Amino acid sequence: MSGRGRVTFAAALATALSAAALLPLVESGTWFALCLLLLALMAGAGALARQAQLPRPLVVAVQALVGLLLLTLVFARPQALAGFLPGPEAMRHFGQLFEAGQHDVRGYTIPAPLTDGITFLLIGGVLVVGLLVDTLAVTFRAASAAGLPLLALYSVATGIAEEGADWLLFLLAAGGYLLLLLAESRDRVARWGRVFGVRAADGRGKPPKLSPVRNGRRIGVLALGVALVVPLALPALDGGLLDGAGGGRGGGGGTISAVNPLVSLQDALNQPDDREVLRYRTDAANISDLYLRIVSLDKFDGTSWSPSERRITEIPDQLPQPTGLSPDVATGTVTTSVRVAGDYAQDWLPLPYPASSVDVDGRWRYEPEGRTLVGERGQTTRNASYRVESLDVRPTARQLARARPAPEDIRRAYTAVPGNLPAVVEETARKVTKGAANDYERAVRLQDWFAYDGGFTYDTRVGAGSGPQAIARFLKQKEGFCVHFSFSMAAMARTLGIPARVAVGFTPGTQSGGEDTMSVGLRDAHAWPELYFQGVGWTRFEPTPSRGTTPEYTQPETPEGDAASTAPEQPETSESAAPSTSASTDATCPAADRRLGECGGPSPQAVGARGDDGPPTGPLLGAGLLVLVILAVPLLPVLWRRRLRARRLGGGPGRDATALGARVRAAWDEVLDTAWDLGIPPDEALSPRAAAARLVRAGHLDEESAAALGRLVDALEHVRYAPAATPPPVAADVRTVLAGLRAGSGRADRLRALFTPRSSAGRLGRALTARSAAARRRLTGWARVRRTREAG
Repeated sequence: MSGRGRVTFAAALATALSAAALLPLVESGTWFALCLLLLALMAGAGALARQAQLPRPLVVAVQALVGLLLLTLVFARPQALAGFLPGPEAMRHFGQLFEAGQHDVRGYTIPAPLTDGITFLLIGGVLVVGLLVDTLAVTFRAASAAGLPLLALYSVATGIAEEGADWLLFLLAAGGYLLLLLAESRDRVARWGRVFGVRAADGRGKPPKLSPVRNGRRIGVLALGVALVVPLALPALDGGLLDGAGGGRGGGGGTISAVNPLVSLQDALNQPDDREVLRYRTDAANISDLYLRIVSLDKFDGTSWSPSERRITEIPDQLPQPTGLSPDVATGTVTTSVRVAGDYAQDWLPLPYPASSVDVDGRWRYEPEGRTLVGERGQTTRNASYRVESLDVRPTARQLARARPAPEDIRRAYTAVPGNLPAVVEETARKVTKGAANDYERAVRLQDWFAYDGGFTYDTRVGAGSGPQAIARFLKQKEGFCVHFSFSMAAMARTLGIPARVAVGFTPGTQSGGEDTMSVGLRDAHAWPELYFQGVGWTRFEPTPSRGTTPEYTQPETPEGDAASTAPEQPETSESAAPSTSASTDATCPAADRRLGECGGPSPQAVGARGDDGPPTGPLLGAGLLVLVILAVPLLPVLWRRRLRARRLGGGPGRDATALGARVRAAWDEVLDTAWDLGIPPDEALSPRAAAARLVRAGHLDEESAAALGRLVDALEHVRYAPAATPPPVAADVRTVLAGLRAGSGRADRLRALFTPRSSAGRLGRALTARSAAARRRLTGWARVRRTREAG
């Protein structure tokens, strides 16, 4: 195998070993074998292109094209032209897979199921990193810079993982990078031949190199140190919805935009300990209907539900009458006193619905559309105590059945469904409700179909995923938990023209310490659909099997005396009865909401006591910091070189002989470093005049530049051998010499001198070597003195 072949193999191997850090993030590792095959094919395409002596940019283009073709064959073959050419349909499918992958990454806990979207992100991301590594290490022969994309790949994996990466995966990634450095160093030595300290006749010979292993060890230690430090800036994205502190903020009187509160709901249901989050006392006649509502999700984009951007105001003494509620509907007043646990902190206040007044201390604001209270400027529910008066709305089935059509503004806002919603959703809704006389009967039939008649099973171990097909898959698999049932019923209701949204909060909990005292735990977290009926308002339904309680107004009798299917009363159990599993909800913050700014920044988190539900500030800042580090590290040598050049040629204070002599020495050093950057390394064994003659030959200087260089050498000798005398000015001569060196070099050498100046690394290496030698001498002297004292 040739030297370039070894570096190509090492680059692909380093990418594969770094990509191994992604394996713990998903349940199955089957994607990794396919990824290795595609990575090898793309690397092979690059090797063939270099063998054909194609220009470097064309080599990169060939590899990128091969990678795109491979992704098309694997992920978009049905949409491709001729089965492998990526046309518009294939690119659109890639966009859908990318969006679905983002939803799944945000929605699942670790290890996540291997959905199509996640597989696309994993393999596509590794191929992109592999292309960057191959381009830097093989095509442009800069193996040290290739460590940056490898570091980014490893840091992303460790930043997302809850426990960080395993030490073995760290060693694999580090070992891959060191092997790449070693292969590249050996290839450089092989191309120059065996170095004995003899330089080429044209003056461009390089001084003897340090051992490749020693070079690799030094660079590797630095890279490993960066790999250890950078992940510290990335907070782990664990997924407890109701654990930790919320990071949202309410606007001081403007708007709020909330992230999707269901991203980590399943984590709360699967906590090993059902920790109490709040306790309340109430005078409600029927506690089983006293759901504690946190927020409503009214935006549906076909892949998930999320809250809309809303105005917030001061909390009025008496909250407005609920929208759509008629005086003809029986109501009662319920008083509830709530005390929140000290370790439950999130930005939305759990309230019975609909609340009519709230007595609470702190910086809370009122959101009228959802009738919710939102904390601002760091206000959370931690240790909150408050008193709520709410309405116990008791509609009859007859009133719901005879409800008039909803107002146009409500129908327009709450019956909208996106065009990408699979047709099977509406087809199933119409099939289930066939023969129903009104919207109420349709709603009841949907609820009973999910809860009793449709053969659905409550199970949090499912991996229904996300994306446009999520609801269709759930309707086919018929397994899920409250999120899937509430999402699907609300979506199906909208296809039937019934205004619908999804509510998030808690079921009533369990009795504790008395008949009127209830305890609510983490696993009482719940989601349910709310449907709008004019004259009654937003009305709760319960489609989730064996969870919560079926409302009385949906019980057997129908208003017109028709024979309705009777549904047995559900037990008053809560979400805490759910089996402990590891899948999570497919609800995530969609791209449209992110563009509206509803996924982070000053917005309060709907439910989520952890600061990382959805895209909170911490992970965004961590990701931004990582990007800045990745962008800044390659620029450091460039910036350092520019600063050094400006300092050397910028003059300085003082007009005496000493100050002027220092400027001459600095000018000479700048000439040597500029030549070094352009490929002419310095030879410290030569005198200034011999070194100048070498620069004239190797740098192809014209007569004017050569004469200017001669005058600079005269000035340098004047400074060295007659330091007390004032040296002649050299500023103009230095500029002439530098221009001549650049003019005598090729375009590639000039670009490399600009972006990867050799003198920066060389000076740093020499400084480190000198300091290391000095330290060894000091240690040797100290040891010799100690032995002398002990002997004496």
